[in-house]
Amino acid sequence: MIIWSQCNDKDKAAILSRPQQTSNPEITRRTAQILADVEQKGDQALRTWTQELDGQTVAEFRLTLELRDALAAQLDDASKAALQKAFDAIYRFHSAQRPDRWSLSTQPGVVCEWRFAPIEQVGLYVPGGSASLPSTVLMLAIPAIIAGCKRIAMVTPTNQSAQPISPAIAYATQLCGVEEIYRIGGAQAIAALAFGTESIRRVDKIFGPGNAYVTEAKRQVAARGICAIDMLAGPSELMIIADDQAEAQVIAADLLSQAEHGPDSQVMLVSTSAELIKATRTAIANQLTTLPRRSIAERALTHMRVILVDSIEQACDICQRYAPEHLIINTNSPRQWLDRITNAGSVFLGPWSPETAGDYASGTNHCLPTYGTGRTQSALSVEDFGRRFAVQELTQAGLKQLAPVLLQIAKIEQLAAHANAVQIRLPEGLS
Repeated sequence: MIIWSQCNDKDKAAILSRPQQTSNPEITRRTAQILADVEQKGDQALRTWTQELDGQTVAEFRLTLELRDALAAQLDDASKAALQKAFDAIYRFHSAQRPDRWSLSTQPGVVCEWRFAPIEQVGLYVPGGSASLPSTVLMLAIPAIIAGCKRIAMVTPTNQSAQPISPAIAYATQLCGVEEIYRIGGAQAIAALAFGTESIRRVDKIFGPGNAYVTEAKRQVAARGICAIDMLAGPSELMIIADDQAEAQVIAADLLSQAEHGPDSQVMLVSTSAELIKATRTAIANQLTTLPRRSIAERALTHMRVILVDSIEQACDICQRYAPEHLIINTNSPRQWLDRITNAGSVFLGPWSPETAGDYASGTNHCLPTYGTGRTQSALSVEDFGRRFAVQELTQAGLKQLAPVLLQIAKIEQLAAHANAVQIRLPEGLS
């Protein structure tokens, strides 16, 4: 247990530091090779790399709608009902994000507008090789639909079972109306979306999480200016702020729900109660014994941070410095602290708000900024699937009135052609 008030500034910085993100030269090199192969050889390279990396032979990458619908029909009714409920909540929340367009006059004869236009072609990467993640289909496709993207292409690895993709993912695409689905994953799938091949047309922007190769492929295509991306996903993160009113069993369950994501998951408990911290450690040990992914969670817990603070205000300050992906505030009257929090990807208030709800079906998006990027980046939203642009329209009288300002600033910046673009429109002068 770390006692925050006894730490100096250097200690505090070290406590809140994340494991250094060092590039793996082999992943970087291999990914670059895959990208180059797909760029040059198209479908042939996709088949070669899918066979080598996934052990899968894929004759046709695109999944027919008949096969998709047949797979979706295999899903049990309870799962269908759950995904439908999740779809409804996510659609409702994201519908409220539809960007407004507006227009105003900045001065007589000068009208300025602010508009939103959807990105025409987007690619969605949905992990699905060893685990079925239909929630990611919903989180990516729903805001794309609401934004009005004309073409939505989804890639997902061929399922490790005998089926091309899981019935749950098939049903999620059916709910969302996504019809362009390709059975391919890994860096080669990112390359196909970025460059295009004989079977897969290129897109303008790629969305979705993936493994280290997928993340590196997204980084490389974005760095080269080939294709835009949403964000680079890092290890999952959860910070919990708790007081002595919180239940240790609940805190332990929340920490473990994030720790089971992967051995590099970052979990942190910040509390005003030493008794709660002690009880939470005991509860974690007990709950671990029942988890199928126990070994993964145990590895993540080896770098868990547990911090004792003097006040909830101090805990909020720690959150602001750390900027976690997920933040749970499990305190008495948790909403009173919300205005102190701006640096978190998604916030969960009170004892009845598990992070699981945001992952699946509260309505918010689970694609969130990690590794401290929550200071400057936002959760995935409808706006990420479009772009804003400005419009201005001047009348002759409006330009004449604004001309002295334009000409003077052009003179300051010594840009004569800028001045000429104004003067040539007003041959009679400014009088």
